[in-house]
Amino acid sequence: MAGYDNLQQIAQVLKSNGTDGELVMGFREIAPEDINLNEPVFIVFDGLPVPFYIESFTKRGNSKALVRLTDICSMEDVEEIAGKAVYVEEDSLPEMSLEEDGYAALIGWILFSPVGESMSSEDMEVEEIGEITDFIDIPNNPCIEVDTKNGAVMIPLHEDLILSVDPEYQEIIMQIPAGLL
Repeated sequence: MAGYDNLQQIAQVLKSNGTDGELVMGFREIAPEDINLNEPVFIVFDGLPVPFYIESFTKRGNSKALVRLTDICSMEDVEEIAGKAVYVEEDSLPEMSLEEDGYAALIGWILFSPVGESMSSEDMEVEEIGEITDFIDIPNNPCIEVDTKNGAVMIPLHEDLILSVDPEYQEIIMQIPAGLL
């Protein structure tokens, strides 16, 4: 969405719930309760983000909610936006930090890996692997999912593999085990 760099996808309209415009949203990267209900959400129509305000919001499970948006009043209205991404302005999202949110804060960061054998951080040449799209908290084996040029890849997130973390630029450099990419 060129020109709308301040918008971040937080959810997707999954389906209608009933016939009076209520809909089911599936959330990604952010818990439904972290949404600022006083700020608009945006849905893109014809390449332009259109603002909607949340009239009602009921959390369902960890990643879904029943939502009623302004001007969405019928099942037909919901069907028109079903499958569409839902965005918010980035500055309305809560800040995530590694200290408070753990590895889930890495979602949206860019993963890099060293090229060649040099392990010294001063002269290390790196290549971009992709964006971290999910954190999977498998007991004793936490993993990150990375959107690479060849598709999604799950990579173990072990402290011995992490070479550097840069919170300011939201970048992480990891030694990725052979055969994973």
